[in-house]
Amino acid sequence: MKLWMRRLTIIMMSIMTLGAYIPPLDWNDNSGENGAELPDKQENPAGSAFDSITDSSIEEIDEEIEDLWSLDEYIDDMTAQAREQMMTKLGPKILSRVEEDITEDILPQMEEVISSIYEQSGEEAVPNLSITEQPAGGYGERIFHIYDEEAATDVVRFHVRRDMKPKQGYYFNFHYHLKDDGFEEHHELGDIYWDKNTPPKWMTH
Repeated sequence: MKLWMRRLTIIMMSIMTLGAYIPPLDWNDNSGENGAELPDKQENPAGSAFDSITDSSIEEIDEEIEDLWSLDEYIDDMTAQAREQMMTKLGPKILSRVEEDITEDILPQMEEVISSIYEQSGEEAVPNLSITEQPAGGYGERIFHIYDEEAATDVVRFHVRRDMKPKQGYYFNFHYHLKDDGFEEHHELGDIYWDKNTPPKWMTH
């Protein structure tokens, strides 16, 4: 969320700057101390600068806020879809035993990765990103992919596989692959223990 914090700081500084100049109390008083009238019009560079800041900066602040909330909404929508695809992938039979571990240990890390992908993609590319809606059944690894519709390519692939560890039993290994390394590297999200018995197929009811 470093991008959000940076933007929020800029917005707050801009708002604070708008009230930094306070005109004198006798701003509209046209008489001097010894009764002599002052010219009707006085040049006031500071006032002009303040007016300029007010006119231009408010519009820029509004645009920053719109961009900030737009990115926030995209990420919220994507993480909600990611949760849904995760639950669909595991299926009721598996989920009934590991849902708490998934919610506490795997989903928060997955959401961090999604947020990072969106922030790195840039504002113009964000609307082009979408999530696949067909998790692999049976023994397939795919949970979902984030897809760049304009470039017609995957950006990140979230997978889960079954690992059998001798004398321990079966684990579900959650990981993801990135386009940056050609989807070769396994970037770990975590392991969730199942049992010594073979787990059912994905999406089993």
